[in-house]
Amino acid sequence: MSKASGIHDMGGTKGWGPAPVPRADEPVFAQPWQARAFALALLSMRLSGTNLDAFRHAMNRLERQDYLDDGYYGRWLHGAENLLYDSSIIAPGTVEARAANLSGGSAEEPAPPVPDKPDYAPTAAGSLRVMSRPPRFAVGAAVRAKTFDPPGHTRLPRYVMGHAGTVTIIQPAQVLPDTHAHFQGENAQWVYAVSFDSAELFGPGAEPFTLNIDLYEDYLEEAP
Repeated sequence: MSKASGIHDMGGTKGWGPAPVPRADEPVFAQPWQARAFALALLSMRLSGTNLDAFRHAMNRLERQDYLDDGYYGRWLHGAENLLYDSSIIAPGTVEARAANLSGGSAEEPAPPVPDKPDYAPTAAGSLRVMSRPPRFAVGAAVRAKTFDPPGHTRLPRYVMGHAGTVTIIQPAQVLPDTHAHFQGENAQWVYAVSFDSAELFGPGAEPFTLNIDLYEDYLEEAP
């Protein structure tokens, strides 16, 4: 991945090995701590006064070991910690000190900081919104994913930037994660399912397949 890329952009890059195949009887929570981590992650959004997109951004900012090595629910737990730090619900070092004390150690825990929650209130529940204007692109339209260097959160993977695909489904309108994660407005817009040929994304030597990805209207432009 390039210097500007993050964990969200790992698709199509080499060196990660084969993707694991889930078992048919795989439990939702293999260990009790995973269920607690899931609950804590959901609660962290309420306690920090944030939203789901801010939580995704909190996970995307994790270091490689925190995102990958600790597993799926490990990254949820670390993302929750980031949210609580961002809104000053807990002070840096609190988690480490509490873990040491619970393990029989004697660590001084930082004093609780003064909360600094964002000035944010959703206009409706969830992420779906009603649009008064029609979609810009129709099913079957040839589109290209824009190329830009996002200053913060985005759901546009770098490996599709600059590549052409075809609109296959017009999805319901949603708030734009790029602004919503930073509390800069919901900026609701249409979302499109776009199909990309593997050779278009990864070159003529790629295994043949079609990648379908949901992209927000701001991410797309007409393809010549």
